[in-house]
Amino acid sequence: MTLDEFRLTEEPYYRPSGEEVGLFEAAYACRLPVMLKGPTGCGKTRFIEHMAWKLQRPLITVACHEDMTASDLVGRYLLDESGTRWHDGPLTLAVRHGAICYLDEIVEAHQDTTVIIHPLTDDRRVLPLEKKNELVKAHPDFQLVISYNPGYQSVLKDLKESTKQRFLAMDFRYPEAAIETAIVAREGHVEEGLAGRLVDLADRTRRLQGEGLDEGASTRMLIHTARLVAAGVAPRRALPARHLAARCTSLLHCRQGGLHPQVQPHYHRPCHECRRRQHQHGPQTAHRVCNELRSSRSFSRPERSTTRIWCAQWRDDEFHVDSEAAQQRVSSCHVALGRL
Repeated sequence: MTLDEFRLTEEPYYRPSGEEVGLFEAAYACRLPVMLKGPTGCGKTRFIEHMAWKLQRPLITVACHEDMTASDLVGRYLLDESGTRWHDGPLTLAVRHGAICYLDEIVEAHQDTTVIIHPLTDDRRVLPLEKKNELVKAHPDFQLVISYNPGYQSVLKDLKESTKQRFLAMDFRYPEAAIETAIVAREGHVEEGLAGRLVDLADRTRRLQGEGLDEGASTRMLIHTARLVAAGVAPRRALPARHLAARCTSLLHCRQGGLHPQVQPHYHRPCHECRRRQHQHGPQTAHRVCNELRSSRSFSRPERSTTRIWCAQWRDDEFHVDSEAAQQRVSSCHVALGRL
C-alpha cells in the first residue's frame, strides 16, 4: 500500500526563524520522536508540513481531542459487505508504511490513550495491537511528532513526565517582527506596510497576556485579517481586529475603574483576572481583586476549574500589578489600531 494521498505535492511556505530546520533534520536522521511546543498560531503545523515536504515523506495528521480513544489511533474491527474486517488507524498506517505521524494538540487526549505511543518512542519502535494480537514493527522511515500549547495545560490536562522525556522538545515562539511581516504580507496578499502595522498591533497585544487577555494576536490571526483586507474589508472592520479592538477597549475602561457600557451585558461574566490570581496566589488575593465577593465568600480549593469567582468591575487599586504600565500597554494597542 502507498500513501500518495498523504504526500505534499507543493512546498508549503515557511520562513525559518532559527535553527529549527537543521535540528529537525538531525532528529529525523536519528529517528527521534519530536515535540513541538509553542503558542497557538505560531507556525507549528506549517513547520511540520514543510519538513515532510523537504524530507519527501507522507504526513498523517491527527487532531487530538478529549473523546479520542486508543482505537481511533491504532484501528478497530468494522463490518462491511464481506463481514468483519480490521481497519488500521492513522497511527498504524504511519507505522506500517513509514510516514511521519503528527499528533496535534496531544494534551487534549486522555493520558491513558497517549500511553500507547510509548513503545514507539524508545529503542523498541513497535506498536502493539491488542485487539488483533499483533505487534507491528515500525517502518525504518517512520517518525512520531507531537505538538501542544503549554499555555493551555493545567493540572487536569498535561503530559506525563514519562511521556515528555521521550521526545526531543523544540520550542516555538512568534517570529521576529521583520520575518512575521514578510509572512503576513505573502500569506495575506497585502503590501508590507499594512502587514507591518498588523504585526505591531499583535506585538502590543501579546504584552497584555495574563492581564486580561488569555493570549495576544497570533500570526494566524494576522493572516486572516490581511486576507479580509485583501478581499476589500476595511482593516478595522476585519473580524479579528474588531475582536481585539473591543477587548482592548473593555480592558482600558475597566482598568480606569469604571464599567464600560460594552461590558454591562456581561455583568456576571467570570473575571479572568480574578480566576488567574485566585489560582496562582490563593483566596486572599482573590478577595482583594474581586470587588463583589470580597467579604461574602471564602475559597477552600485553588483549582480554577472548581472555583467560581464573579466580579462587577476591575479597579486599578485592587491589582497587584503595575496598573499604570498596564494601562499604557492597553493604550498602545489603541494607538496601533488607529494606524490601520
